[in-house]
Amino acid sequence: MAEPRPWREAWQDALYGPAGFYRSAEGPAGHFTTSAHGPLGPLLAEAVAALADREGAVQVLDLGAGRGELLTALHAHRPDLWLTGVDVVERPPGLPDAVRWIRSPGGDALPDRLTDLVDVLVVAHEWLDVIPCTVAEVDDEGRARVVLVDAGTGAETLGPDLDAEDAAWVAAHWPTDGAAPGTRVEVGLARDRAWDALAARVRRGTLLAVDYGHVRAGRPPHGTLVGHRRGTVVPAVPDGSCDVTAHVAVDTLEQDERWTQREALERLGVDGRQPPVPMAGTDPLGYLAALNRAGTVGVLRDPSGLGAFHWVLRRVGRPGPGAAD
Repeated sequence: MAEPRPWREAWQDALYGPAGFYRSAEGPAGHFTTSAHGPLGPLLAEAVAALADREGAVQVLDLGAGRGELLTALHAHRPDLWLTGVDVVERPPGLPDAVRWIRSPGGDALPDRLTDLVDVLVVAHEWLDVIPCTVAEVDDEGRARVVLVDAGTGAETLGPDLDAEDAAWVAAHWPTDGAAPGTRVEVGLARDRAWDALAARVRRGTLLAVDYGHVRAGRPPHGTLVGHRRGTVVPAVPDGSCDVTAHVAVDTLEQDERWTQREALERLGVDGRQPPVPMAGTDPLGYLAALNRAGTVGVLRDPSGLGAFHWVLRRVGRPGPGAAD
């Protein structure tokens, strides 16, 4: 067995190390589906383009862009937007020539070239949930201690008490006073700091984080740490063979607005209404296309699935839509 390490360290290596999960040839789409993949992608692109217009952005930067699925759909929908992808791999084959690509170190580290952004919508789609964070567990004496993990097997042991900064975040946002032994906390401080660091790279624009998450009233008592491999949920083992993810404490991020994805699509005009039945006789192909669109929008809006994702908006150097300049 390997020497147990804090989850945050093992997680970082498992996803972004030299043989990390996100550097694999098949990319994330080989293991799980997001709103950016397959037939969902063009509709998400519609919403992102509408948000860019609403926020006065002329460029969209996709942070954690995978293999460029969302950018490809955006380019097809709105070739006038200036598009840039950022991820840990080299430029994916087949990406439209007009789309720029910047290689990232991965995790919460941002590339040096990503700076002084103006009139931009930065899309962090399922980025924060894969920024490794400290995992803690309440012991039999009621102390929140760092969880250590064996990177090869996923076996866990309890390590030291939380450091002062993580403990302060827990006290403020996910308190464990009186919690039963075994209660888990995924300490969101690393995510909050990554979000702030991203905002510091923007001179004028809007940040959008889209992720699954929770708020203080509904923190999960046993945590959410999990793995994904080839379409299956698996135990989180930080050996590089699977994705490792944990939900985001979305209410601790600095923000101007927060919607569910269901609300966001409605606000941004991504319409999933069923076509009128008489259209089947007058325009059968159009009817089938509209019916297919309605079904796909329904998947994105499903309140028990993707529709429950959080859209967190943060503006930098500019007022919100409709505000006085």
